[in-house]
Amino acid sequence: MAADLSQIVKAYDVRGVVPDQWDEPLAELFGAAFVQVTNADAIVTGHDMRPSSPGLSRAFARGAAASGADVTEIGLCSTDQLYFASGQFGLPGAMFTASHNPARYNGIKMCRSGAAPVGQDTGLGEIRALVEQWSDAGAPPPAATTGTITQRDTLTDYAAYLLSLVDLTSMRPLKVVVDAGNGMGGHTVPTVFAGLRVELIPMYFELDGTFPNHEANPLDPKNIVDLQAKVRETGADLGLAFDGDADRCFVVDERGQGISPSAITALVAARELTRNGGKGTVIHNLITSWSVPEVVKENGGTPVRTRVGHSFIKAEMAETGAIFGGEHSAHYYFRDFWNADTGMLAALHVLAALGGQEGTLSELVAQYDRYAGSGEINSTVDDQAGRLAAVKTAYEGRDGISIDELDGLTVAAADWWFNLRPSNTEPLLRLNVEARDEPTMSRVRDEALALIRA
Repeated sequence: MAADLSQIVKAYDVRGVVPDQWDEPLAELFGAAFVQVTNADAIVTGHDMRPSSPGLSRAFARGAAASGADVTEIGLCSTDQLYFASGQFGLPGAMFTASHNPARYNGIKMCRSGAAPVGQDTGLGEIRALVEQWSDAGAPPPAATTGTITQRDTLTDYAAYLLSLVDLTSMRPLKVVVDAGNGMGGHTVPTVFAGLRVELIPMYFELDGTFPNHEANPLDPKNIVDLQAKVRETGADLGLAFDGDADRCFVVDERGQGISPSAITALVAARELTRNGGKGTVIHNLITSWSVPEVVKENGGTPVRTRVGHSFIKAEMAETGAIFGGEHSAHYYFRDFWNADTGMLAALHVLAALGGQEGTLSELVAQYDRYAGSGEINSTVDDQAGRLAAVKTAYEGRDGISIDELDGLTVAAADWWFNLRPSNTEPLLRLNVEARDEPTMSRVRDEALALIRA
């Protein structure tokens, strides 16, 4: 009977509970389908530290090899390390991870050669259709030849490449706490930071896909409590927290206060524009702060506003030749990293910026953190479309109000804006509010929430 993949094939990746929703035989079919859709004669694979990851990754490799492709396995790696291998080797790639999801989940993030994304409209839909077809037939059609499976370590090359993109030679010594959340940051950080003028204080570097200390999702405030306490306790200059597959990085200042990803986006944008002679396009999604396009313009660049989501950001970067892109979710994208996202490179920029001057991190980022923001507030609703329409109706026709629907609903006035977006996977509406001061932000937030939850 054909497998029903509607629950596990998402907009950008494959993700579900193992073995309830998918298993190694299905992973093997995904490997064969990936080779057919990308028309690849060679691919690269990697995996995170989850207990199910090695078996799923090897099954995928078997399916790819059976379909005629040579497979290079880079083994344990972060997602951006897999993107590095895809870019450096010029090969399509598959990363086995469920990022920050609980331990029983796993998934596949796939890309074409040069780390170009594979999403629903760029191959994932075709892959799903083939897997469903073959699961019904029992097996994919046999290939004329069988590919090989070989292993290769890329960690030191990945670290060297990142360090070639940021000048850290003249930084002052820094004390840095890093919370890896038992995820892949525990694998990559020691190699990337080796030789830097950094006193590293590691937290939860033991690779453990059961996440015994806390979820590896630093955007949830409860998951950075330990990091904040350790930064204050040790008198560190800053703290860094990585998610499970270490492609996202969240930053904490010397007081233990979280720094908004918008402020990090603005800081890195200013540095990348300086590195490129004060010229270049910078992508930001529509939930990032007003400060991001302001800083980009102040530094000679051109800001471009996009929908939320890595496939939109990467497509816009490719189309515009943008040098950098940032999202409110702590994903940071670099032209010089094949337009792919790497939290590690953003972290190195923060170290270089802080280490290149004498002030504290809170003083450094103050120039980039200009407005009052609510953070993302989720509301469970029965009728997403109905509530969105009700909110739109409430603001339509008001003087000085503009409305756009590039992604969800964005309502803006002279001194505030908010965006309301439906979740793709849950019955939620996600609200983000920003204003020029805290009282205005609180007023707009409360008014919007009253409408959403009416």
